Amino acid sequence: MGRTAATAERLVAPYGAVHETHTGLVVLVGDTAYKVKKPIRTDFLDFRTPELREQVCQRELELNRRLAPDTYLGVAHLDAPWSGIREPVLVMKRHSDSSRLSTMVRCGKPVAGPLEQIAGVLATFHRGARRGRRVEAQGSVHAVEHRWLVNIAEMQQFVGSIVDEHRMAAVQSLSAEFIAGRELLFNRRVRDGRIVDGHGDLLADDIFCLPRGPEILDCLEFDDNLRYVDTIDDAAFLAMDLEFLGRKDLGEFFLAHYSHLAADSAPRSLRDFYIAYRALVRAKVDCVRCNQGHRDSAADASRHLDIALDHLRACRVRLAVVGGGPGTGKSTLANALAEQVGAAVISTDEVRHTIQSSGAIAGESGVLNAGLYSPQNVAAVYRETLRQARILLTNGRSVILDGTWRDLDRREQVRRLAAQTHSAEIDFVCEAPVATAARRVAARPAGSASDATPQIAVALADVGERWPQAHCIDTSRPIAESAGAAAKLWLSAADSQ
Repeated sequence: MGRTAATAERLVAPYGAVHETHTGLVVLVGDTAYKVKKPIRTDFLDFRTPELREQVCQRELELNRRLAPDTYLGVAHLDAPWSGIREPVLVMKRHSDSSRLSTMVRCGKPVAGPLEQIAGVLATFHRGARRGRRVEAQGSVHAVEHRWLVNIAEMQQFVGSIVDEHRMAAVQSLSAEFIAGRELLFNRRVRDGRIVDGHGDLLADDIFCLPRGPEILDCLEFDDNLRYVDTIDDAAFLAMDLEFLGRKDLGEFFLAHYSHLAADSAPRSLRDFYIAYRALVRAKVDCVRCNQGHRDSAADASRHLDIALDHLRACRVRLAVVGGGPGTGKSTLANALAEQVGAAVISTDEVRHTIQSSGAIAGESGVLNAGLYSPQNVAAVYRETLRQARILLTNGRSVILDGTWRDLDRREQVRRLAAQTHSAEIDFVCEAPVATAARRVAARPAGSASDATPQIAVALADVGERWPQAHCIDTSRPIAESAGAAAKLWLSAADSQ
């Protein structure tokens, strides 16, 4: 038996096979794969002439040798003497389908180790990837917005026939909301060097887990600008695809491991935002394939759109106010809620101590509306609290404001901040019996953040009565129950806005 036949027997049966994508054909023969481009033009590529296909094949060879140097062998040509056309053919080493990441996931094989390897390869690749002004320009808020708008516009031809009009409208409004309020976040990603010449199309079908390490194939080659991406966007593509394969847990595992290895502290909202973007891109590809006659792709488009919407809802930046009088458990609730939903807590008590230490405010504690709690000092504390919140919100972090928030004007300032930063806003007011609140305050250890006294706790016991739009949380019950109730309201309120 010859080498090719013997290798093919070890690889996979049958000896030959043909796979079709929306842009080309892959012919498998023995231990070799031959890839040709379809002579098509779509909204995002043009392969109509042999010269254009030649350019793309040469570019694909060059780019894919970055992450799969042993797989991409060269560009050959199929001559047609009767027409004089030389059709370019990308020649690749064929790998066993059993080593394909998507196959391993579908078969339930353990893939934690391979995913850790893939995360390591990708993080190393991103560290050395090409950067520069042209690359960085694709990370600007305007470039990101343009990509979303282009994809949404290209999806309109499929609305009604393949995808639902209302779901597409939700995709458009939710993506626009995130982009509008996060310019500082996108600018910071550019400034931190997180925009690179990446892979651009990281799918589980195109990753082979081999003994020597993963080979990552088939990067996006037909449009350089679309390959210039945020590193977390590049990684999010595979996280999205693993979720599409029914293993959202593996997607989260991979993205967390990648972020650790890349020392990338991108907020959770940005990860969700890019997972949603990649799901929308794949939904568009599904729609194109459906129009090419693959009618089963309509179901895939719907599933990808579901993933996009789920993550667009998850990436909504929230601004919550947790108020109530001293001793009502607002700080305990704020911190427990933050742990559940991944938000940052800004405590007015801690802000007060910080600016008091700086000398910006002064006075004795323990008296309402005087000393440390004079109207001027209280205004300074809340002003600084909102300043810190604005920075976090515009950088993609959800925020929980922990304070009394008894003044209507200050709550209106919160609402204006939420509107200005395109964040979903929700109010909670903690309630506990007056005697319970006073007892909690009296039992606080020395040096705690709050300077409130039992007398102040009694004086501020009616905060909830003057805050009718807030969700009342009974903090006399176990904190797990209170935080769980608040977390449900946090999610449902943001979804309904």
